[in-house]
Amino acid sequence: MQMAAAFFFVGVILNTAALNLPMLIIGRLCLGAGVGFGNQAVPLFISEIAPAKYRGGLNICFQMLITVGILIANLVNYITTNIHPYGWRISLGGAALPAIFLGLGSLLIVETPASLIERDHTEEGLRVLKKIRGVEDVEKEYGEILQATETAKKIKHPFKNLMKRSSFPQLFCGTILQVFQQFTGINVIMFYAPVLFQTMGISGDASLLSAVVTGSINCLSTLVAIFGVDRVGRRFLLIEAAIQMLISQGLTGAILATQLHSTNAIPKLYAIIVVLLICVFVSGFAWSWGPLGWLIPSEIFPLETRTSGFFFAVSMNMICTFIIAQAFLTMLCRMRSGIFFFFVAWIVVMGIFAAFLLPETKGIPIDEMNERVWKKHWFWRRFFDDGVESQV
Repeated sequence: MQMAAAFFFVGVILNTAALNLPMLIIGRLCLGAGVGFGNQAVPLFISEIAPAKYRGGLNICFQMLITVGILIANLVNYITTNIHPYGWRISLGGAALPAIFLGLGSLLIVETPASLIERDHTEEGLRVLKKIRGVEDVEKEYGEILQATETAKKIKHPFKNLMKRSSFPQLFCGTILQVFQQFTGINVIMFYAPVLFQTMGISGDASLLSAVVTGSINCLSTLVAIFGVDRVGRRFLLIEAAIQMLISQGLTGAILATQLHSTNAIPKLYAIIVVLLICVFVSGFAWSWGPLGWLIPSEIFPLETRTSGFFFAVSMNMICTFIIAQAFLTMLCRMRSGIFFFFVAWIVVMGIFAAFLLPETKGIPIDEMNERVWKKHWFWRRFFDDGVESQV
């Protein structure tokens, strides 16, 4: 987390003071490194430190604050767009504030008990566990962490161990969730909302305002996930949202296909309907595939492959984000309204995956996932041998 804050701060300085394109690119690369460090560390930290019954809601607070950041960024961009010639510098420079908060916050928090025990700080790990649970009687959980740690220590090469047959279910589900998260089309909506709305004939300022509206919906809808994920479960939210996003994307594509002609504008009534459908889509994503795409990979790996497995998940997310960001404008120009049907096809696959292949992890301690979840799943249990696998 401290490394993330450092990269963010350096990136902000380079971008705000940029005198040429190379400075901007290097600054953006630093910001990207910061995102990588933060996305790798924070969800794992929360999953390891949170009680099982509250793990989902607490972890989704991470996604909630990301949506708050997106909303604030949209507001800042909306305000600074008319400030010439330094509005863009103000917009980029504002990112220093969260970087400072992240750096200071990382100095105040404690290491997770699992991390401390894994590095042989057993007494400190026990003390921290008692502190974060608020009770003295933590022997059962402490024993489970000790047992998981002893198993993890036998693994000399965690990345090689991740390639074992028994690690495939977690690795596949953790990485494919990241692919699905990005191929819902959410980044198309959130990153390119101004371009999208301008394509529909909405003016530049109105398009930025529409982006602020979608950011607000994204932020508020994440609250549903925070309070619902540990009650109704992960799979219910994913399946419900897949249906919701399927309908909204399909209707949006149909309206644009029939109404968006060579003038690149559609009647005002249809434009309003499209904006509302996009809000419905964003709300569904915000309480499902958005936060759960980070939560589930952070809780499904056993301790011996947790860091390496989540590394693959985060890397897959970044790769898919890059692909979508680079390809979208070309796809929009070539496919026009058809781009929505492209993402509809992905959503159909996502819904089928959540319904049949993704196990429910609600309320299961992360160190008991293999025994209570994967080995009992109708499909994934075939990847686990009855005997004890030799350690790598």
